[in-house]
Amino acid sequence: MRFTPSFSSPRRGGKSLGLSASVLLVTAALASAAWLGIAADAAVPAQPQPTTITLGTTVVFGYNDLGMHCLNQDFSEIMVLPPYNNLHATVIDRGSEPRIVTSGITVNYSIPSNTHSADKTSFWMNAQALLGVNLAPNVGLTGNKLFGTMVPTGTNDWVVTGLPITPIDDNGIENPFPLALITVRRNGSVIARTQTVVPTSWEMNCNICHKTPGISTATDILRAHDRLHGTNLEHQKPVLCSKCHADPALGQAGVAGVSNLSHAMHGAHAPRMAQADLAVPCYACHPGLRTKCLRDVHSAKGMNCMSCHGQMTDVANSSRRPWVDEPRCGNCHVRTGFQFEQAGTLFKDSKGHHGVHCEVCHGSPHAITPTTTATDNVQATSIQGHLGVINTCTVCHIHTPSESFGHRAGG
Repeated sequence: MRFTPSFSSPRRGGKSLGLSASVLLVTAALASAAWLGIAADAAVPAQPQPTTITLGTTVVFGYNDLGMHCLNQDFSEIMVLPPYNNLHATVIDRGSEPRIVTSGITVNYSIPSNTHSADKTSFWMNAQALLGVNLAPNVGLTGNKLFGTMVPTGTNDWVVTGLPITPIDDNGIENPFPLALITVRRNGSVIARTQTVVPTSWEMNCNICHKTPGISTATDILRAHDRLHGTNLEHQKPVLCSKCHADPALGQAGVAGVSNLSHAMHGAHAPRMAQADLAVPCYACHPGLRTKCLRDVHSAKGMNCMSCHGQMTDVANSSRRPWVDEPRCGNCHVRTGFQFEQAGTLFKDSKGHHGVHCEVCHGSPHAITPTTTATDNVQATSIQGHLGVINTCTVCHIHTPSESFGHRAGG
């Protein structure tokens, strides 16, 4: 899909919600595409062709912490989330006893298909008004760019935070799954490379419901908030939602006595989702109708968002801690002698198998391998010759170990 930059407030009309689920899905996808300035019949990203990585003395694995980072497209009226993506890498010196490398090397990253962002979104025009920061074009909130050097985390991997990436490649084609190139050097010589997805999407289908003729979707949202809660947000644009509603994702404390953003959003919309008639109501707001945020082995087996997260009313529970109280692998996966995740630690932060992060072998949340998207399978296929979990011992070990594999958390 091809994108034409346009920072004017998007406007749209729309038909009533009395549609069948299948018709509504198509209508929503097309409406969202039109809102983004994307032609529904435009080109799509070329499918990546995995290339075999010849293993040397060192191997590197890249992964994302969430499996999908979301952002607004237009920031002139409202902001839920900014351009902000985290890319991790684990570097292992191969051997009879492989060693995780946390020093003495340089780990560089770049995103060849997506090298600039400031001309693809209005974030930089509104960062001062929204967040009180002046950012140079194409520089993210942590000072990082779309190319540079990763730093050690102190927990067995390397990271670059706050990547200011959008889902639009430099050729103007929408691509929520661009590939990052990670290159490892020791003493100036390249010792390992890999490619991994930096997932990002601004697909928010708010226009399914917020579609008052003659005004933008964002204005429709703010006007509804003003009507229901006695605020005056329509005349305070651009509005940062987490200024009042606490959001751990942004480190925003919000206003005392005001519900956190997750509780407010899910709680307000849960009783309204029946009219949308969506098989997966989460996709009225989260990137799914077009982007397919959930694209992992679970979705391939017929599971959806609610299979793990519960109904929208469950997510709206006021006692739930957003970004902390999340589904656990061990809730479903039970196997004698195996452990899943570390106690009190989310999958995305857990380690096992002598300190290797779980995401190294299994992929990121919402993109647990093998995925239904070709791009997310590139790394595994390139490194071990087949997709799915990294389960070829000789990727890290120079000889297949004689002892049995122990799937133990934290070990």
